[in-house]
Amino acid sequence: MKSYAYIGPFSELVTMQQLPLKGALSDDALQIIQQGGILIEDHRIHAIGTHKELYPVAKKLGAAITHIEGTKVGIPGLIDAHTHICYSGSRARDYSLRNAGKTYLEIAKAGGGIWDTVTQTRKASRDKLVKGIILRAKRHMRHGITTLEVKSGYGLSIAEELKMLRAIREANKALPIDLISTCLAAHMLPRDYKGTQEEYLEEMASVLLPKIKEENLSHRVDAFIEEGAFSKATISPYFKKAAQLGFDITVHADQFNVGGTEVAVRFNALSADHLEASTAAEIQLLAKSNVIAMALPGASLGLGCNFTPARKLLDAGATLAIASDHNPGSAPMGNLLTQASLLGAFEKLTNAEVLSGITFRAAAALGLKDRGVLAKGYKADIALFDTQEYREILYNQGSLQPSMVIKEGKLVYSESS
Repeated sequence: MKSYAYIGPFSELVTMQQLPLKGALSDDALQIIQQGGILIEDHRIHAIGTHKELYPVAKKLGAAITHIEGTKVGIPGLIDAHTHICYSGSRARDYSLRNAGKTYLEIAKAGGGIWDTVTQTRKASRDKLVKGIILRAKRHMRHGITTLEVKSGYGLSIAEELKMLRAIREANKALPIDLISTCLAAHMLPRDYKGTQEEYLEEMASVLLPKIKEENLSHRVDAFIEEGAFSKATISPYFKKAAQLGFDITVHADQFNVGGTEVAVRFNALSADHLEASTAAEIQLLAKSNVIAMALPGASLGLGCNFTPARKLLDAGATLAIASDHNPGSAPMGNLLTQASLLGAFEKLTNAEVLSGITFRAAAALGLKDRGVLAKGYKADIALFDTQEYREILYNQGSLQPSMVIKEGKLVYSESS
């Protein structure tokens, strides 16, 4: 038995329909429906159009009607395609040291950085990790996020990586939004590992990855290619085995030094994330490939470094997604709208480019084709803002947050409740 629901009228519906995946975008290309409505069938969009057209249809179908009071703009539910919200502890000390002049790599070599979080996360029980994920994910949901990628990578052993991925799966079952897990066992060589980088990666590839497949804990593998982490040469056999096992690949690339983009393109990764150090050569590599460039402005703000060259990437013809990189070290803010709007201001991005980067282009970076657009057949994931017109959303740089969030046709957040 089909069930129908109807939501409207919106002052504006920003559909994100009929926009290309690659390249620059003009705001004139945005399809905006004035006084719009959305008809939902079994958690997916059945029709989208004007309230005048759809409301009588909804009544005939016996749809559950949600009348929108006041002025509200509706956009697709936001997608944060790169986070590290499965962790324990705090790195406030790292933040203060950076602001006092220490570099990210200097702090890591002195015992801070990723290893500090690894130590604290290993001490945490799975139950504690689950509660932390749920708490942070609900905050993202209140900010309009309906799909949220979550990485492991603070375990760095077979048992601890499995603990993290199982915690992400458990948290996902308890949340109304979707968590997409990624295995980041190749975050760095753990300091307590007695072998070489090559031996560690071989162990992760031959023991951990098959176990992840067996338990269906993730279908994504990530690696940090950087000084102090893994090199282009050492990561290649690991990615080859991951690809053979059927994992999608994504890469932490070009954060401080270049090299990661080349690997991402060679392995046809879904995305290359960070890119703050990318040069013209890396920009051209990405533009000529299907690898999505992922800007992480939260890391730039947290570290006080350059932003991803988003304008140059788009003008070259690349696909740009934007994510928060929410993590306890370099990007503790975790507010995607604020970060995306600031990136837009500094990199001179149009509203269409920013909104695409946190909706359908972010979905593509996760290999998802059923969300990020308000159109027939897509998930009924919607963020609603108390404003007359959509430009106010980025103009307010994150201070205008959603008043309602709908996931698969169901209200999952309302600021009035």
